[in-house]
Amino acid sequence: MQALDAIRVLDFTQMMLGPYATQVLADLGADVIKVERPAGEWERDLSMMGGYVDGESAAFLAMNRNKRSVALDLKDPGAKEALLKLGATCDVVVENFRPGVMDRLGLGYEDFKAVREDIVYCSGSGWGQDTGFAREGRPGQDLLIQSMSGLAASTGRATDPPTPAGTAIVDHATALTLANGILAALIARNTHGIGQRVEVDLYSTAIAMQCQEISAFTNQGTEYQRSQSGIGQAWLSAPFGVYEARDGWLAIAMAPLETVAAAVGCTGLADFDAWAQRDEAKRALEAVTRTNTVEHWLDALLPAGVWAARVRTTKEAVDELRHEGSDLLVNLEGPAGTPIELVGCPVSLSATPWRQRLAPPRTGEHTAAVLGEVLDARSVARLVGDAR
Repeated sequence: MQALDAIRVLDFTQMMLGPYATQVLADLGADVIKVERPAGEWERDLSMMGGYVDGESAAFLAMNRNKRSVALDLKDPGAKEALLKLGATCDVVVENFRPGVMDRLGLGYEDFKAVREDIVYCSGSGWGQDTGFAREGRPGQDLLIQSMSGLAASTGRATDPPTPAGTAIVDHATALTLANGILAALIARNTHGIGQRVEVDLYSTAIAMQCQEISAFTNQGTEYQRSQSGIGQAWLSAPFGVYEARDGWLAIAMAPLETVAAAVGCTGLADFDAWAQRDEAKRALEAVTRTNTVEHWLDALLPAGVWAARVRTTKEAVDELRHEGSDLLVNLEGPAGTPIELVGCPVSLSATPWRQRLAPPRTGEHTAAVLGEVLDARSVARLVGDAR
């Protein structure tokens, strides 16, 4: 038994915003039918760090397990008819094409609503469905959104260029927002008997991710600036930030300067104004942290109640998960039969846990089986043949 094992999703998404969201639903039990072009989703060909895994992009493998793949030419009238018939059996339709594309294909909200009145139809986009940037046809991609929303310009030292996050953080956050919106709409359908359209976009999510900073800026009237010394977030006071130690890097979160000063034996640190002199305070503290190891400082700070941690590489974090046998890493057979390792679902449910059921599919691997649920054998054969 799984939380969503009675839910069926018709998934037209690609790249990260949509596929990661629908993988969350699939991990929790939903039957997710991934609709791809005959050549396969674009991200299948996206190299990661210059290479591929089991003949596929690591990015594609990371976000498409527990799904069935149907490969069709969406411009084929027969494919459109088949997809609408499939839609009548589905609870949710998800797409993240540019605004207007699905309507022009005859696969928009009203088209699916005509075959299932209570359908939940979710659209994800870069800039929203009807905004100035959307109407201009601006490309909506994570780096561009981080740049336009202020996220990149608020990261790093004041002397550094604008610094985007080390992962597609807006794509990821919007994917979770998308999944949340779908679940809310499903609850509304079960409660009120209604279907509806759900919309999320990267830009709105990037703005919402800065709710603390924007609230302070708009209400206090002072635009926040990056610090000269690299306070980790532009709006926080010292000692928040990352500090060099003798053998690595140490992160210190929110803490009174007086407490940190006592713990590290730097009494003068307590004399600084934590906000107005945050750069001076950080430099003074870093002069101390450089004199000893990360472990030494953790032994001093943690017992004093200071929130601190070692700064580790991704490899170090993964090695620890492997050593502990964490279920956050899963091993399975890839599309070509090679063992692969993926990050599991971060949601833990005690009674209806997530399960690894299907490996990331090959392009069109399930076309005949899925279409056979709603079409006769001759129609399936024609569409499968055309897709090839």
